[in-house]
Amino acid sequence: MDVTAEEGRQVIEVLARYVRGSDRRDGNAVAALYTKDAVTELYSRTGPQTYEPILPPLEGPGPIEALVSQAGVPMPAGVFTHHVTADHTVTVDVDTAHLSAQFVLYETRAGRRPEHGWRPGTSGTQGTVRPIESGYYETDLRRVDGRWRITRHRVYNDMPVVIPPG
Repeated sequence: MDVTAEEGRQVIEVLARYVRGSDRRDGNAVAALYTKDAVTELYSRTGPQTYEPILPPLEGPGPIEALVSQAGVPMPAGVFTHHVTADHTVTVDVDTAHLSAQFVLYETRAGRRPEHGWRPGTSGTQGTVRPIESGYYETDLRRVDGRWRITRHRVYNDMPVVIPPG
């Protein structure tokens, strides 16, 4: 079915809210994007076209809320993540949709402000940005009460991912 520009924008906006919530580690905001019966699956690439699960499927918004809120180790002061998504493709069939997108996750480290301020002549952004993850999102959505919600979200990481137990 042809996708209207507005429908495509609404579907892509769900992913935009997902990555922004993830970067803020706001598990409640991310979980609110899911249906009650949603499933999230995380994979690591093992070959050119093969992947293996990182965790058992996460069922419902509760486990995704916990994963986003507690992802990894606590970040040191001045360290954040920043997702960028690209090459979005959207298909819509009445009240269901599929979104495919590439992603890159960056780590940003703010430069430490000297105790007595920046030296005269200092200018520009102080810190570093480096890519730490990349891959693909394959996301199925359903329109619920007029709003798009995630029903199945698959994250295909280009590299191995280790999630500590706990």
